[in-house]
Amino acid sequence: MDETALQRAHTRTTEMIGEGRTLREILSYLVGEAESISGTDAVCSVLLLDKEGLLRNGASPGLPADYLDAIDRLKPDAAVGTCAAAAATGKVVITPDLLSDAGWKELRHLPLALGLTAAWSVPIVGADGRVLGTFGTYFRQARRPRPDERSFVEAMAQLARTVIEGAAQARPAPIA
Repeated sequence: MDETALQRAHTRTTEMIGEGRTLREILSYLVGEAESISGTDAVCSVLLLDKEGLLRNGASPGLPADYLDAIDRLKPDAAVGTCAAAAATGKVVITPDLLSDAGWKELRHLPLALGLTAAWSVPIVGADGRVLGTFGTYFRQARRPRPDERSFVEAMAQLARTVIEGAAQARPAPIA
């Protein structure tokens, strides 16, 4: 993992918190940092669990509004996609090829329409062990995440956890 990039992300995240930036702004920054590790091959997204236990967009600047609308209020489910499965299980879920994965049967048309053919998701787990959301990555080619990508995104998910928990303590409010 690129320790310099990780330290830079940590420092900038701390600065953004001090500047009073919104949760969405900070999560969008973390998403951008994760995307930079993969170059133009990846699109990242943070989904957050709302008070009803449904996945809502936390920060997905690289995904179009119609895609986000289609997945809004997705219920965590171990048999659906990667983010819903990671939210349900609390484990990393990797789908190297959306076309051959049964978990994507109902949803695969959405990322495929954008030229995205693989996905994986890291659960964002709170200090109390509850899943707070997911840090998902889509790829433009069928593949698994490289070790450096996986390590970096897992670190970004930990930073996201810190920000999400801090925002909840500062002012408990709906995410959408």
